This record gives sequence, C-alpha cells and structure tokens, in this order.
Amino acid sequence: MKILEIEHCRKQFGGNEVLTDISLTVSEGEVVSIIGPSGSGKSTLLRCATLLETMDGGSLKYLGKSAARDENGKAVYASAAELKEIRSCFGLVFQNFNLFPHYTVLKNITEAPLLIQKREKQEVLATARDLLNRMGLADREDAYPYQLSGGQQQRVSIARALAMRPKILFFDEPTSALDPELTGEILKVIRALAAEHMTMVIVTHEMAFARDVSDHVIFMDGGVIVEQGNPADIINSPSHDRTIQFLSRFN
Repeated sequence: MKILEIEHCRKQFGGNEVLTDISLTVSEGEVVSIIGPSGSGKSTLLRCATLLETMDGGSLKYLGKSAARDENGKAVYASAAELKEIRSCFGLVFQNFNLFPHYTVLKNITEAPLLIQKREKQEVLATARDLLNRMGLADREDAYPYQLSGGQQQRVSIARALAMRPKILFFDEPTSALDPELTGEILKVIRALAAEHMTMVIVTHEMAFARDVSDHVIFMDGGVIVEQGNPADIINSPSHDRTIQFLSRFN
C-alpha cells in the first residue's frame, strides 16, 4: 500500500528554485533515507511533504487522498478540513527537538492526542508511558526538557510523534544537534522502529546507518534527485559523479 506519493514537486524561494521536479513514493513498512549536501533541498522536501511549506507545483497524496493536486503547473491544496485529516497520517521529528519547555515529558507526549485527536485520557496516558518505557525514559515522565540530555529530549520527541499513531514518520536530521555518543542512542531507537516495520522517511548525514537500515536511498543535490536505489548500491558503489564526490568525504 502506498502511504506517500509526491509527483513533480517544485518549490521556489524568492525566484530561487529549491526543488525541481521531485517525485517519490513511499510504501507501507518502507524506510527511505534522503542524503545529500547541505542546501540540496532535503529539508525543504520534508517540509513540503509535511505541509509546513506549500509546493509551487506538483501533487501530494497520503493513502490515496489528495493533499495537493497539480493544475496547469500550479499546486492546488485541499480544503482545511481535508488537510487536517491528512495531517493525522504523519509525524515529524525535528533536529532541534521542539519540545514545549514549560510542559513535563508526559504532558509533551499526551497533549496532542488529547486535544487534537480527542482520545480517552487513560488510553493516551497508557500509550505515553508505554512509549517512554520503550525509549528507556520510564523514570523521566515528570521531568522538564531542560533537565534532560539532548539524546533524551530527542527520544521524547520521537515518543511524542509516535503517540499520535502516524502511518508514516519523518525525521529531519534527527542526530545533527547531538554529539556522537548521543547520536548512537537515537540511531538505536530508529533501528528498532525499522525492525517493527514503521514506515519512515529519514533525512540523514549518517551514511552507514542509511545503508544498513533503509530499503531505498535517495541522493539529492541542487534541488533534484541525482540518484536513487538500493542502499548498498548507492552508498558503496554510486554511479553518478556528484554522488561519488559527496560520499568520498565520508569514506
């Protein structure tokens, strides 16, 4: 089953085309990693996919429902009510955690399921505590973000995203704000999610991780998809000069 379909996505900022004719499909249970140099359009693509930015042209679908359709080269978005329903399909984990500083860990996780999804309080609390247990943070539910390490804050933000029961989870460079020791913590969590067949799109600079965990790797540069395919092929033996040049810095 196709969870996400993006076709011919275009995005400009002030006349500068940041994304040019990007198309990708993510199926249920698939892990897709997006790699490439800074400024290649990876994060903008994620922001367009998660409705934080509007595309200038192209179409966007979740589970076959249209969030945006292309009309004469322009992206026309669905109604606010339809977009609200579509937003419940995905979760997003940011590089800088984006936790509410004045909320406890538990409230950070339970707020959206209670307010937005109107779920039963006892069920939401049980889900949140189960997620904290899985993240190794069962004893931190009453802590505030400032009392946690960066790795712990990022694990809370992953739990918060999972608490909404998304069909697909997006990660925007989830380890870029962390030191190497804490990076390992987060990659371990994402590996465990991959083992559970969670559908994920991960923008990452961790090449070995992308190779080992992904079903599909996309290399972007200059706002276009330069090369994509099997992770081992792309990362171990890329065929395009730009991919070879980029990956040589990691070897």
